[in-house]
Amino acid sequence: MVRWGSCLVGAVVIAIIVADLYFFHVAFVPAKKDFLERPLPLKPGTALYHQRLWYHDTPKQHWTMESASGHYRLDASYIPAAHSNKAVLICHGYMQNKNDMGAYAAMFHQLGYNVLLPDARGMGDSQGKYVGFGWPERYDERKWMKRLVHHLGPHVKIVMFGVSMGGATTMMTSGIQLPKQCVAMIEDCGYTSVKAEITHEAKDMYHMPVVPRWPLIPVLSLMAKLRIGYFMGEASSIRMLYHNHRPMLFIHGARDTFVPTWMVYQNYRADRGPKELWICPNANHAHSYRTHPKEYEYHVRQFLNRYVH
Repeated sequence: MVRWGSCLVGAVVIAIIVADLYFFHVAFVPAKKDFLERPLPLKPGTALYHQRLWYHDTPKQHWTMESASGHYRLDASYIPAAHSNKAVLICHGYMQNKNDMGAYAAMFHQLGYNVLLPDARGMGDSQGKYVGFGWPERYDERKWMKRLVHHLGPHVKIVMFGVSMGGATTMMTSGIQLPKQCVAMIEDCGYTSVKAEITHEAKDMYHMPVVPRWPLIPVLSLMAKLRIGYFMGEASSIRMLYHNHRPMLFIHGARDTFVPTWMVYQNYRADRGPKELWICPNANHAHSYRTHPKEYEYHVRQFLNRYVH
């Protein structure tokens, strides 16, 4: 009986490890993900077509930089604006790249901003073994800010902006010491923490009840610690927002189920700086701009006019 019990325990442990190896690959290893929405084709009549066409046709400078840790070569595109001392650092979403943020680049450039669009670790043209979900990347973003200061001079005013994982990256970056030239931040549909987001997806995508989630999530978090350097609960937007003092605009789609809308309320309450919140009606995940483009631009423009002078 004892031997059978030991065999059963061993089988359960092996099953948990095998399952977590699978989920680690799904979540943290850069690769094509079937569960993600495909990028919009650049065709007339598609959402934000003119903004995306502008980005496609606009000449860009090619910038590279070594990551803050891990010795990866990071890649970015830079679009200058004439006679401007304002710049925006734009962060893309999970398994996306800088070119997916073309419509946002057009919006900010029209507002008079120099635009820097980096590829996050392991995505686009940047090197990297794993997706950091914004936690190691927050120090990469600080290095990009310093690069902007070096390029545009000490009087530059930098705004950080991100969507989805980029929104979480923005919030996570807000809690570390940054160059004084970073004066405001805008996050769109970022999650509260890596643990909360992955736990949500385990339930939503895989319909996983509480009992199997209990051993799987802690073991997955341990794998993240061993391979990437952090426990999933450490990578918390909420915890970093407690240390933020810069103005922050929070945007979230009212119908977001991928990063559920309730997360933005927790993030908003945690923030300690001047803050604004806009829930975009009828918008799914990362669709706020395409769903209500004029209203989106209005909220961004009003926020920037209030805090970036």
